[in-house]
Amino acid sequence: MNGDLKIECKCVPVKYLLIVFLSVAFLSCRNNSVKPVPNTKPGKNEMADLNRYMVQKDRERIQNYIERKNLKLNESPTGLWYKIIKEGEGTAFTDNNKVIFEYNCSLLDGTNCYSSKTLGPKEVILGRSEMEPGLNEGLRLLKPGAEAIFILPPFLAYGLRGDGKMIPSRAVIVYNVNILRAR
Repeated sequence: MNGDLKIECKCVPVKYLLIVFLSVAFLSCRNNSVKPVPNTKPGKNEMADLNRYMVQKDRERIQNYIERKNLKLNESPTGLWYKIIKEGEGTAFTDNNKVIFEYNCSLLDGTNCYSSKTLGPKEVILGRSEMEPGLNEGLRLLKPGAEAIFILPPFLAYGLRGDGKMIPSRAVIVYNVNILRAR
């Protein structure tokens, strides 16, 4: 023995050990009792039902407000609630009429959102200006010099998002308007 001792080791290569270890770990983690999560995305019918439910709840909120305030309002086929307090003169507004009016916009709980007292009169062109669909519809019921109250359910106002400022998500809006002039 002269110090040239050679020891030979016939070991399993490390990559094979790693493959065996990962396979065992993977198989031991499997749990056959876990069931897949069902698809929770609502179908078209469920969405339509939910939408009808929300519209009905908004309608009930508006009716409760009308009863509390002892108002007598009409409901349009689209769901706009309105009362013409003072009839104007002339013909009702149509597309492309420029309408200038004073207004107060508030929530059902009385919270004031926007008002011409602080922002000045509003000037819109019917059918072309960006405004709430319910306000556009309501103004078409009026004539120059008219005064009215409109109650807009969320789908005719700012919808699910609100306006990002004063009007919250799914808000019912109350507009009191006074037509100053039209062109």
